[in-house]
Amino acid sequence: MASLSTPPVRNGLVVGSGLVVVQPLRKRHCAGCRRGPLALLVLEGGVPRCLDCADLGHLVFLPRGDTALTRRAREESALSAVVVRFDRRRGRYERQGVLVEEAGLARAEERCLADAEARRRRRVRDAGRRAMEDVRFTEAFAAEIRRLFPGCPEERARTIAAHASLRGSGRVGRSAAGRALSEGAVVSAVVASVRHVDTPYDQLLMSGVPRHEARRRITAGVEQVLRRWRDVSA
Repeated sequence: MASLSTPPVRNGLVVGSGLVVVQPLRKRHCAGCRRGPLALLVLEGGVPRCLDCADLGHLVFLPRGDTALTRRAREESALSAVVVRFDRRRGRYERQGVLVEEAGLARAEERCLADAEARRRRRVRDAGRRAMEDVRFTEAFAAEIRRLFPGCPEERARTIAAHASLRGSGRVGRSAAGRALSEGAVVSAVVASVRHVDTPYDQLLMSGVPRHEARRRITAGVEQVLRRWRDVSA
């Protein structure tokens, strides 16, 4: 096991410079005050000491898991120690957490909370920015629909654009071609809308007609609507 001043590097764990405290696997008693069994101990020259006898009794235990909090708690503490325990299966000491000053831990927690609030505010700002970008893109998509299909009702164009460009939907409006407002992507979005809204395509699918056959049956109906919408006088 480790001494007070030497980390247990020979057991496969490098804990860096500083104090090391051990979680013993068997019952140990303090060689100074005779208290025990000890949950945590320090080895001085191979002799176990309780934290109070090692002048570490005022420190509080912070379990491993939160890297940012651990790092900041050690930064805020004038005195700290790494807590390790021997893993028999792996044959090495492993970190369990750190001992830090209570006031230092409180300051570290405040810093982490401040960061969490900053992250929350940034997420709100980013969400607002994305929402505005989505509105502008949907408007541009609808305008392109109206350019290619001037006979398409304005409200219908907005509905098609909103459906095709929904963030995270994977629809044609979110594809690279859709984001570029390519004619093929815009036409594909319009055709899909006409297929589902203006023809019996969905009913054919529900009745068991195979998809390719259903599309073949409604092709003329789709083309009729597209011709009407392409006609500027419609």
